[in-house]
Amino acid sequence: MYSEIESNKRKTWFLMFSFAVFITLLGYIFSKAYGQPSITFAVGIGAIFYTVFQYFVADKLATAVNGAKQITKADNPRYWRIVENLAITDGLPMPKVYIIEDPSPNAFASGRDPNHALVCATTGILDIMTDSELQGVFAHEMGHIKNYDIRVSMIVFGLVSLVAILSDIFLRMMFWGNNDNDNNNNNAIFIVLGIAAAILAPVAATLIQLSISRNREYLADATGALTTRYPQALASALQKIEQSGSVLRKQNTSTAHLFFANPLKKKSLLNMFSTHPPIEERIKRLQGMDLHA
Repeated sequence: MYSEIESNKRKTWFLMFSFAVFITLLGYIFSKAYGQPSITFAVGIGAIFYTVFQYFVADKLATAVNGAKQITKADNPRYWRIVENLAITDGLPMPKVYIIEDPSPNAFASGRDPNHALVCATTGILDIMTDSELQGVFAHEMGHIKNYDIRVSMIVFGLVSLVAILSDIFLRMMFWGNNDNDNNNNNAIFIVLGIAAAILAPVAATLIQLSISRNREYLADATGALTTRYPQALASALQKIEQSGSVLRKQNTSTAHLFFANPLKKKSLLNMFSTHPPIEERIKRLQGMDLHA
């Protein structure tokens, strides 16, 4: 498990570097297609600044786009005490505590490290879960904090968001802009490449989002079970979510990978690239855990 934590730290820096290179490459293709060499430089510098910026503010963006509100202990003592007790058990600083007004049961954690972390629950999950089930859910979320998954997830959130924005901007530029490049043959080739890149880049970003998320969910389940020493509680919480559904009223694909269970509609095309492993498989693994071995 400790090797996984160190691996997550290394992957963060690798993702940040790869992100800047990927965006710069997109900028190069778009600059050739649009006949403006300065676009490459502008996009590359912008990507670096954006990566650093979102490293510090992505958790705030994640709560904002999902309509989460920060609370105090007086607002929900039960929820607060569960998170506080788990933080003490894990030897972690107390994270900030948020709530989303939504009847669907779900939760997430975010932040750049355990000293700058937050947890968030929907009103739905607080309503339907027993105390032991909530302990299982938030032991899982604290596991994401402990394992530094939140840092990697935050980088992915920034990548998916920016790639989608840039793709939309450049598609509009190529269709509506005025291109006076004299080299028509080469320009035509790069226009085709630019359009393909603009269309495929968000899909590539989503696949990256998928690839780094599923194993982290299994690891967080295991970490949470080790914390509470009661994997059946987390399995029971997952069973309730499987029965009631976890789809939020406010859909946001760029933060879907942060949540405890898939918050997107099951008929959505993006569910072909679900960031979450099947709930039944998570339950099976938890029920098969032997903490006394």
